Amino acid sequence: MGRGKVTLKRIENKINRQVTFSKRRSGLLKKSHEISVLCDADVALIVFSTKGKLCEYSTNSSMERILERYERHLHAEAQHNSTNIEEISTMDHVKLKARIEVLHKRQRNLMGEELESLSLKEIQSLEQQIDTGLKHIRLRKNHLMLETINQLQKTIKEKEKEVAEIKLNQQQTNEMMPSFHVDILSNRNTCQAGGDGEVEENPRVGRPSAVIPAWMAQHMTNK
Repeated sequence: MGRGKVTLKRIENKINRQVTFSKRRSGLLKKSHEISVLCDADVALIVFSTKGKLCEYSTNSSMERILERYERHLHAEAQHNSTNIEEISTMDHVKLKARIEVLHKRQRNLMGEELESLSLKEIQSLEQQIDTGLKHIRLRKNHLMLETINQLQKTIKEKEKEVAEIKLNQQQTNEMMPSFHVDILSNRNTCQAGGDGEVEENPRVGRPSAVIPAWMAQHMTNK
């Protein structure tokens, strides 16, 4: 049976980790030497252990020369990438500018301007597009008008309902007013009546305004 897939993860045991590091480091140095000899390649290997100990290997050329070559390659690659980005940006700018100009010309054509350069087929297509656009505009306008009319009708119905309620309240108030006056008059007559309910005579009619002493009344009778 074949060997199963091994999941790589950090070795927790410190001793086992150090032993594995030593073995793998030796194997890595051996593989670096083999590839440099077999393939005539410049190889530079730098390894730092967990304690900060440096382990390095380089081919017959020195480590410094290989690192300088590596830096020159990085710089050249960065310049190449930058040039490609600038070229792509320039191309995108030109394409966008041309696209904007086409859209502006299209807009002027829709406004009925600069039609001289258009062919009959292009003018017919433009006319069809304008007709389609007008159709959509009219549909939208009619929809908005219907919504406005419905809203106005709803508002009118609400106002009519409010007016009807006000009129009903006024009518009920007017119907209550006569009975209210009758009650007031009845209460006034009751107040003027005696204990048996009969209305008292006006005290000012048939009665003297002041009481005459008896001796004066007798004197006036003898005369």
